Amino acid sequence: MAGSDEGAQSGTQAPIMSPAQSRAARGLLGWSQADLAGKVGLDEHFVRDFEGGYSDPPSGQIEALRSALSAAGAVFADAPTLGVHLAAGPGVDEGTRADALTTENDR
Repeated sequence: MAGSDEGAQSGTQAPIMSPAQSRAARGLLGWSQADLAGKVGLDEHFVRDFEGGYSDPPSGQIEALRSALSAAGAVFADAPTLGVHLAAGPGVDEGTRADALTTENDR
């Protein structure tokens, strides 16, 4: 496998962050590819190629991207399915949870 020697061949490790998770996290944070690249000191083309699935970068560079996104509030889920959401924090309105919907608040 080109670009990574971190145990991925054995199939024992989940991906550090998938390209789709990177795109989703940036979208949730309102960041462009250039914004993310600038946070970690990488070229914008690196982020574009990774998110487009055009490269197989070393896991350390993917971890740097994930760390920057996490520091800004992105929370990554790896199991049972890959996903990403924003961390709840002061002033964060998560809306009304589905199990709390009533005829009074469903408008």
